[in-house]
Amino acid sequence: MNITGAFYALFAFAVFASHDAVIKYLGVSYSPFQMIFFSTLFSFPLVTFMLMRDKTSDHLRPVHPWWTLLRTACATTNAMCAFYAFTVLPLAQVYAILFATPLLITILSIPVLGERVGPHRWGAVVVGLIGVFVVLRPGATEFTLGHLAALTCAFVGGLASIIVRKVGREERTVVLMLYPMVANFVIMGALMIFAYKPMPIDDLGGIGALSLLGFTGGVFLIIAYKASEAAIVAPMQYSQI
Repeated sequence: MNITGAFYALFAFAVFASHDAVIKYLGVSYSPFQMIFFSTLFSFPLVTFMLMRDKTSDHLRPVHPWWTLLRTACATTNAMCAFYAFTVLPLAQVYAILFATPLLITILSIPVLGERVGPHRWGAVVVGLIGVFVVLRPGATEFTLGHLAALTCAFVGGLASIIVRKVGREERTVVLMLYPMVANFVIMGALMIFAYKPMPIDDLGGIGALSLLGFTGGVFLIIAYKASEAAIVAPMQYSQI
């Protein structure tokens, strides 16, 4: 059993915690579409540097186009829902809902990946899920569109992670990063037109930080799922508590 991926995941989720805090800060002034568009735009130079360092003599066409298309759709939906949820809900509530993701990944890893999930891993997931209910207090909190966005984020994020584990050994990391970025750039650019606001230099700096953190976290999470089973990597998300 290779647990190396757990350490990569711990780092990735620590980076994403800072990333989400920046979303919360900028979300007061800007729409999710605008934040995603510009953070994606600022990420293209990072992909370029990745390609320059990549010694693989190969093209950028995916080995598994349909799985890549599904992951791209999931990643795009995930970004839009996450940015919206972090903008309109307290951080603690969003994280509590997103902590359902490891449970979904553990469940999906059985039929999609054929992985075996032992009692101790199920136990870790169940304990985390109990924490979700403690924070959310079902019945005491009014269910809003933000909560629905967070739930959608948990589901599509889990599915995207499962796909990385399934095809990650054969797909280049740059391919897994690039296709969702292109989709975000096109789709969010079109949607941003209706909610665009000029950004001062300080906020552009925040977008730059958002881009760097999101790109770094995404790369390390892909590496984590390539290195270890999904049921090992997924519970590391609870470290964001």
